[in-house]
This record gives sequence, C-alpha cells and structure tokens, in this order.
Amino acid sequence: MTRIKRGYIARRRRTKIRLFASSFQGARSRLTRTITQQKIRALVSAHQDRGRQKRDFRRLWITRINAVIRANKVYYSYSTLIHHLYKRQLLLNRKILAQIAILNRNCLYMISNEILK
Repeated sequence: MTRIKRGYIARRRRTKIRLFASSFQGARSRLTRTITQQKIRALVSAHQDRGRQKRDFRRLWITRINAVIRANKVYYSYSTLIHHLYKRQLLLNRKILAQIAILNRNCLYMISNEILK
C-alpha cells in the first residue's frame, strides 16, 4: 500500500493545545502529552475557583457589613441585622449592603432605623 501522509488536522489540534499552554513552564509547555494533562488540570482548577470566588466575595461582604455595624453600634451583630431585614421583608442582598456600608453609611443608618420601627 502507498504511504498516506497525515493531514494538517492533528497538527492543528496540537498547536491549539500548545497555544493554551504557552504560559506554562518547562515540559508543561513543550511536550504534547504533558500539555494535555496540564490543560485538564487547569480547566478543573478554573471550574473549582469560580465557586470559591463566590464564597470568598460573600465572606468579604459579610465582614464589611459586620465591621461597620459593630463600629457604629447600629446593631450588636451582623446576624441580628440580617434577621430583622428578613423579618421586615427588606430584601437587600449582601453585596448591596456592603456597598452601602462603605460608600454611604448614613443610608445604612436609615435602613437600620426603618427596621427598628
């Protein structure tokens, strides 16, 4: 049988993988098998870190709200503020509350006074 020269498809696939791993160091950016393994690990880590990022930001917002509340004696703790917010059906998420606490504290005081009524 005559020899069949492989086309450009495999080369194109490998170069696409190499472009993904161009910033990796050592064999992880040069050897095809190692690149594919590292690419899988990188994508798994990226997926996990998207979930972790959501958790980290939520913790940051809670910490900011709690710090402003405790510093200015609006409430004794973050949990009581959130409890009373839900009880009064003032549905503000933690991101917005944290922005209000940092940028416009008077507005946070107005919200807390509204809850206390």
